[in-house]
Amino acid sequence: MSLTCCSDPAIPAPSRSLRRSPPKPGITQIMGGEAAELTQGGNKFLFRTSFGQQSSMPKVAKYINDELKAKSVAIVWVNNDFGKGGRDVITKEFAKYNIKVAADISTEAGQADFAADVSKIKAAAPDAVFVYVNEEESARMLKELKRQAITVPLMGETTLVGQKVVELAGDAANGARGHVGLTTDAPVDLVKAFREKFVKKYNYVPDHNGLKGYLAIYMIKATTVKMGKVDAKAFADNLHGLTIKAASEPGILMDVTFDEKGDIDRQGFLVEIVDGKQVVKQVLPKLN
Repeated sequence: MSLTCCSDPAIPAPSRSLRRSPPKPGITQIMGGEAAELTQGGNKFLFRTSFGQQSSMPKVAKYINDELKAKSVAIVWVNNDFGKGGRDVITKEFAKYNIKVAADISTEAGQADFAADVSKIKAAAPDAVFVYVNEEESARMLKELKRQAITVPLMGETTLVGQKVVELAGDAANGARGHVGLTTDAPVDLVKAFREKFVKKYNYVPDHNGLKGYLAIYMIKATTVKMGKVDAKAFADNLHGLTIKAASEPGILMDVTFDEKGDIDRQGFLVEIVDGKQVVKQVLPKLN
């Protein structure tokens, strides 16, 4: 068994090879990455603990259309596999709602200065801004958006509204909204209990990465219990199509289902940063 974890959903270059073939035949890989293509390459031993872009972006586009009533959007994305994948999927989703892409802005990983990018957003005058960059860059972007007095709704994903971004951006994060697959602010009793135990032991609030790692362990436990034995080669076959109920395995925190590609289906959340904290505005049900 192999667990792949990272500080945000952008998978480092060496791990991207997982979509083609696992390091060792028959060894299951459990990862936290969100790039859509990771589970599209036919690797039957690769599983997610987070939503892929093909699952999350339709929810984001629907929210921007239905709730924000936006007719035009500026897209800011990081120029790597993670950012390009998200940009491509969200652009297709916007087209379904006839939402115009007023500005399509590519940025670089590790970029420190976003003044020129925000100036482009201001010139485009969109109804909303969709930000899809890595966490540290998200914090810098939020600060620059505030400095240049951009007041339209700011929408993103986990990398815009995660705990790390809030800590780095300070009050510039207030008002940012995003779809998140996992948050310790979720109105779910088992998630609340996990957060309380974690804070009591480690004296800080965990972010989505802490939840991903925790869930991965209980994915392994529940699948192994189902098999009735430890069998590395049979593990992936048993996890495909498996639904794990929180009632029978509380460590999974929420009911989850894994499809034949290794993608996960469970509840999701639309959050807004209010006074430096994630506030859950909507609970989105499982897709299937």
